Amino acid sequence: MANHVVFFTLVALTLCHLAFAFEPSPLQDFCVADSTSSGIQTFWFSFSNMLYSTRPPKVNGLACKNPMNVQADDFFFSGLNIMGNTSNPVGSEVTPVTVAQLPGLNTLGISMVRIDYAPRGLNPPHTHPRATEILTVLEGSLQVGFVTSNPENRLISKVLQKGDVFVFPVGLVHFQRNVGYGNAVAIAALSSQNPGVITIANAVFGSNPPIAADLLAKAFQVKTSVVDQLQSKF
Repeated sequence: MANHVVFFTLVALTLCHLAFAFEPSPLQDFCVADSTSSGIQTFWFSFSNMLYSTRPPKVNGLACKNPMNVQADDFFFSGLNIMGNTSNPVGSEVTPVTVAQLPGLNTLGISMVRIDYAPRGLNPPHTHPRATEILTVLEGSLQVGFVTSNPENRLISKVLQKGDVFVFPVGLVHFQRNVGYGNAVAIAALSSQNPGVITIANAVFGSNPPIAADLLAKAFQVKTSVVDQLQSKF
């Protein structure tokens, strides 16, 4: 009997761990991010008609603004109708709407972006370490794809047209490229208030301090001079 208890306890703990692998559900109506919080601000609560002052608990997110000070603008963002500036080396621009731009997203586990692409523009290979992404093409034609994990490293790719939808699983390297002759626009939703982004080329060749050139040369099976050239561009 004792062994059964231990077994079911371990199973329960495992399921709890899995349940909290991603951002947990909020425990209140909202928790608007307080951009002025230092993390040690005083907050007040009422219990048995008495007021107590204490430090807020540490949370995986941002401290909550006093709900009595919350306004409609805390849940509002304007500007996704504005075309991004694609005059850059990759020919694309991402306009994010994460908790940094929209404080009301705090603890809600969602965010979104607008992506503009010049003709032949590219949103280069990157990952979102904390979010799955679902992308919808609003204008133009996009080649999209992601690469599965080791050892297969299989490329799953498709050309999308206006109105098409594609999903990039959390953590996997993915990209989009404008394969049309005009500008392209997409909008994407992400399953995190702060999905993060790791652009592969920037991370590998533009880290600070830089990764040793001989290390990268061996990893990519190229000469050190090639690595030096790539690092100089980032």
